[in-house]
Amino acid sequence: MDLKSQINMDLLPEHIAIIMDGNGRWAKKYGKPRVFGHRNGVKAVRESSESCAELGIKYLTLYAFSTENWNRPKLEVNALMALLVETLRKEVETLNKNNIRLNAIGDLTKLPPKSYKALLECIENTKHNDRMTLTLALNYSSRWEILHATKLIAEDVKSGKVDPDQIDDDLFKTYLDTHNMPDPELMIRTSGEKRISNYLLYQMAYSELYFTDIYWPDFRREDLYKAIVDYQQRERRFGKTSEQLG
Repeated sequence: MDLKSQINMDLLPEHIAIIMDGNGRWAKKYGKPRVFGHRNGVKAVRESSESCAELGIKYLTLYAFSTENWNRPKLEVNALMALLVETLRKEVETLNKNNIRLNAIGDLTKLPPKSYKALLECIENTKHNDRMTLTLALNYSSRWEILHATKLIAEDVKSGKVDPDQIDDDLFKTYLDTHNMPDPELMIRTSGEKRISNYLLYQMAYSELYFTDIYWPDFRREDLYKAIVDYQQRERRFGKTSEQLG
């Protein structure tokens, strides 16, 4: 029996988040520079996005570039930013064909001007698509996002727009970059690492975590299906007991 047929279409996660890890190690395995791995990872992005859209997943968020990634060798960072521009311009047609809207979260204005411009153009060119929202976390750090949201709330309290007594989980979420999407029910990380790495920390309070040893450039639709089947076999209790859910 193929994995896709094992998926319960009534229990699909609405939002899947992925940490695309292992590009560099994949390239090293083949004796190639790290950029070769990033370039080959684009195929996994395309296949995962199309597969999620076909299944009916409404939101897919990919950790594309963290604030910590600026510490990588300058050559690699420059190549990554150039690849981002190239990919966005090339994939806009694929996104429109699949009725996928592009979104981005993170400290986006700190991206190189060319990358920022290409990103905004792609977002603009896909804004009317409504089958699925593909979000790229770029120059993103969850701690930055939480601190940024806190500062915005503090400014609104200071100006009298917000009463401190009003601040609760619902209000706080409206100040996060992800305010227009639900929290992810499933987080997938490739390459065998078992860390969250400063990714959607507030939003993943109750996410199911799935780790696979597969390097990102080798991640295919069957691997996505496997993660979803695993997710559907888990009992999501949100602090309750099994008996309460039953």
